[in-house]
Amino acid sequence: MSQAFPQIPFNKPFIVGKELYNIAQSVLNGHISGNGHYTRACSEFLSNLVGGAPVIMTPSCTAALEMALLILDIQPGDEVVLPSFTFVSTANAVVLRGGIPVFCDIREDTFNLDERLLDRCITPKTKAIMPVHYAGQNCDMEAVCGLAAEHGLSVVEDAAQGVGAYDRNRHLGSMGDMACFSFHETKNIMCGEGGALVINRAELQERAEIVQEKGTNRSQFFRGQVDKYTWMEIGSSYLPSELQMAFLYAQLELLEDVTRKRGKAYLVYENGLTDLERQGKLRRPIYLGHNRPNHHMYAVLCRSLAERSELISFLKARNIHAVFHYVPLHNSPAGLKFGKTPYPLTVTEDVADRLLRLPMYYEISEAEQNRVLEGMYDFYRDR
Repeated sequence: MSQAFPQIPFNKPFIVGKELYNIAQSVLNGHISGNGHYTRACSEFLSNLVGGAPVIMTPSCTAALEMALLILDIQPGDEVVLPSFTFVSTANAVVLRGGIPVFCDIREDTFNLDERLLDRCITPKTKAIMPVHYAGQNCDMEAVCGLAAEHGLSVVEDAAQGVGAYDRNRHLGSMGDMACFSFHETKNIMCGEGGALVINRAELQERAEIVQEKGTNRSQFFRGQVDKYTWMEIGSSYLPSELQMAFLYAQLELLEDVTRKRGKAYLVYENGLTDLERQGKLRRPIYLGHNRPNHHMYAVLCRSLAERSELISFLKARNIHAVFHYVPLHNSPAGLKFGKTPYPLTVTEDVADRLLRLPMYYEISEAEQNRVLEGMYDFYRDR
């Protein structure tokens, strides 16, 4: 049966502007390693986006998260609070420093870290909170940062999915002490692999530069602040290739256009699934009124794990690739070994069992989306 339908992938990388031209220019300019023209251009663009804070480009969001925990000097036994419903990189960054990820539950509406339960996770060993902005919709950062200030904790925003999204007029990534973006090929703006670290606390900038430059003060040397550079402290190679950044800058230049187009695709699903939600067969995404999301994904909640599994198989038979998302970290082998779960994460486990992401990418056509919708209605017709 699937042979009768063209493939609709879950995600598809795309070219929107001068990506290939920029790559060629990098080669012709004779600089394709880190810290070249396009790396600086990407950094400046993102800095303007988040309100002027310094931005360090990285090979991935994973690298940015690892840098953030190095900069905060997380030590063995230190605790860092984060949601269990996130990608493994968030927790890995803690564990690599010998820290303990403390898993918090998520909200039923936004699937973001539940700020109302944070205080149940904080102990004298807690050093930081890592809120994750799920699907380009922000956590309640006022509550998170207020609690962090009360307890003397740092805040690192995992804004991997947040480029182009706002909380009122503040771009995601501008509210914590540091923030991390992703430009993986599954993200709205991408370069295959890539990331960025936002430094919102000025006193952390010098240490961030040293960590990125393999633990040396090489950045100060290039600015003429020292006559030679040397090994200062622990660090690693967190510089992205200029080729990555050349590709990325072409997409950043068209960020508003990309976000607008994804918003139109989002509305096709949103309007098309109204009746199924009205019939009680699924739940559409919930966005809070003051948030301006970037339409990173379109995810519905099915009524059960069994139903979701059947729906995935049903759509797959029609060559439509719909997928679930995170497997809760607190129940994973590594989560049980390295992490700490202060209370039952009932919402996390329920959402992880029932959430389904529909195909969503820059070049998806309305005809393709209508095929997805037709498949959804056919599946639920007699259920």
